[in-house]
Amino acid sequence: MNNDTHHHEHSHITNEGKLGFALVLTLVYMVAEVVGGLIFHSLALLADSGHMLSDAMALGLSWLAIRVGRKKPGDRHTFGFRRTEILAALFNGLALWGIVGIIFYEAAHRFYNPVSVEGWGMLLVALFGLIINLVMAAILYRSAADSINIRGAFLHVMSDALGSLGAVVAGLIIIYTSRYWVDPLISVLIGILILYSSWELISESFHILMEGVPKGYDAGLIESGIAGVNGVCCVYDLHIWSITGSEVNLSAHVVLSEESPDHEEVLQEINSLLKNRFKVDHTTIQIESTHDFRREESFDKCRPGTSCSTS
Repeated sequence: MNNDTHHHEHSHITNEGKLGFALVLTLVYMVAEVVGGLIFHSLALLADSGHMLSDAMALGLSWLAIRVGRKKPGDRHTFGFRRTEILAALFNGLALWGIVGIIFYEAAHRFYNPVSVEGWGMLLVALFGLIINLVMAAILYRSAADSINIRGAFLHVMSDALGSLGAVVAGLIIIYTSRYWVDPLISVLIGILILYSSWELISESFHILMEGVPKGYDAGLIESGIAGVNGVCCVYDLHIWSITGSEVNLSAHVVLSEESPDHEEVLQEINSLLKNRFKVDHTTIQIESTHDFRREESFDKCRPGTSCSTS
């Protein structure tokens, strides 16, 4: 097992443990909200417990995606199952939008039919929830930068933290002013923030599933770099994509000029360039000595300035 493989497996095991712990905390707080809602007659807390249930399901899905993603590739799934993490991230992003829809619906209803809420009880439960959500956010924060799946779970936790913070503010205002319409107003503002923060998660997940060029990579620049290797005539059918959002893959056909050095030497130089300069994790390069294999629709002509004798 090489160091990269060991690092990825260790990272997945660590992320799995973090998600499992966050899931347990979410379930604990959900039960606390149900009990608090019943004791203090707070429909807001009972409604938010339903929100917490959806978040628990999202965290569970992210946790399951990591476990499924560790399954080894087979004859039917040669890439393995690691892309389930991207599917989980996309689902979590869309689920956040669904939650916002419910929040907006409930807020509109409460603007016209204000609900009397026990302010102190709501405040205490909301403070408890805020502390738990901040703990979970701290646990997931570092891994969120490396895994889009964890980022989806992190956004769910942050949406909960915003909800708890909003409930704290609403609880204080209700205690001192009895203005119950503040509760739905803050909910709408939180919903808008959730929509804004989840858009990047959804768009990036969709981009990866469509096998788009990973963020920060320039296909034209990489093609120019390969074409600049001594002995390379031109490059075609260049594809750059990512399976999980963290590992970058590249495949290309490389045509050599008539004066090119040894094929193996050119291939080693290309792979070294892609790994060290462009940070590509996995490459599949097909070396060709003629243009005869390319399809006419692949490209019009070789890139200007290369050593091609034909075009």
